[in-house]
Amino acid sequence: MENSTVAAVIQQYPLEIESFECSPFGSGHIHSTYRVRAGNSLFILQEFNDQVFKYPERISGNLQVLINELQPGVLPYELPLPVKNKLGEFFTTWNDRLFRLFPFVSGVTKDGVDNPHQSKLAAEAFANFVKAFLPVDASLLRDTIPQFHDLDLRFRQFGESVQTTRREIDSETSQLIHFYQTQEDLVEIFNAYTRHLPKRVTHNDTKINNLIYHEDLTRVNAVIDLDTIMAGYVFYDFGDLVRTVVCTEDEASHNWDHICVDLDKYESLIEGFYLPLIESIGSEELASLPFGGEMMTCIMGLRFLTDYLNGNKYYHITYETQNLHRAKNQSRLLQSLRDNRPRIQELVDQVRIRS
Repeated sequence: MENSTVAAVIQQYPLEIESFECSPFGSGHIHSTYRVRAGNSLFILQEFNDQVFKYPERISGNLQVLINELQPGVLPYELPLPVKNKLGEFFTTWNDRLFRLFPFVSGVTKDGVDNPHQSKLAAEAFANFVKAFLPVDASLLRDTIPQFHDLDLRFRQFGESVQTTRREIDSETSQLIHFYQTQEDLVEIFNAYTRHLPKRVTHNDTKINNLIYHEDLTRVNAVIDLDTIMAGYVFYDFGDLVRTVVCTEDEASHNWDHICVDLDKYESLIEGFYLPLIESIGSEELASLPFGGEMMTCIMGLRFLTDYLNGNKYYHITYETQNLHRAKNQSRLLQSLRDNRPRIQELVDQVRIRS
C-alpha cells in the first residue's frame, strides 16, 4: 500500500503519530492486511473487501453488540475489535476504499495444528467465545453473509449446477456428483436441528488461522477475524473446527487414500469444546456437535464442486480442475467421518462421563 494512503487513513484516528512504518502482514485471502508501527505502538491496518462482505454496516452493528454485551474478564484471551476513528466509526473511507485499524496482538498464527494439545487449545478458545455470549439475544445480530452455512441452500445450488453445467462430465466428475447426491440425508438432519435448536452468537469461521497463539504455543492470545460473527448454531463452530483440524491431509492434498480422520485430534476437540459448554447449553445442542463436522465438510465439498461445474467463478484456482480436486478431498474426509460415527460417539460419551 502507498505510504500516502496509509498516512491519510491513520490521520483519521485519534492517535498522536509523527512517523510510521508499514509492511504486508499475514496470509488472508479476503482483505489486504498490513502491520503498522507508529512510534512505540503496533497496529493492523486492513483494506476491507466489500465485494465479499457486501454489508459492512452489518459488521459494524454486530461488533457494537459485542462491545455492549461482553463482560470484562469473561474471555481468557483478547478479542481485538477495530479502533473507532474520529467520527466514532469502525470503518474509514478514503478515495472510495474502506479501511479498518486494529490493535496488534503479538503471537503466532498457524494454518494447521501439530498435535492434539494445540487442537484442544483451539477448541477451548472458540467454545469460550460461544459461552461468553450465551446470555446475549442472538437476534440482535444481522447476517453479514446471508445463508452462509445453509446446507439446504448449498444442496439446491449444487443441483442447479449439475443441470446447467457446460462441463463435459468425465468419470471422476460423475463419481463425485453421485457421492454428493447421496449425502442428502444430511440435509434432513440439518433441517431437523435448525427447527428446534436455539440460535446463539457464533463465530462461524473457526479455522486455526483465526487464532493467535502465544509464542510458545501453550495458550491462545486472541480470537480474530470477527466479520462472520452472526446468529448461528453451536454445531457450526464445532463443525468447522472438525473440518479444518482432524483431517490427516490438508485441503489441497491429492493423497486420496491417506485422507481420513485423526481420531486423537478429534478427541482433543471434544475435550476442548465440550467441557466449557457442557453445563451451559442444552443436551440436544451437545448431541448436535458431531453432526457439525459432517455438515461443514459436506458444505465445503458442495461449494467446491458447484464452483467447478459453474466454471470456477468464486474460488481462486491455480489449475482448471483444482475445485474438483478440493471437492474430492472433502468427500474423502466426509466419508471417513461417517464411517467413524460409532467411534466418535464413544469419544463423546467418554468425555461427558469424565466431566
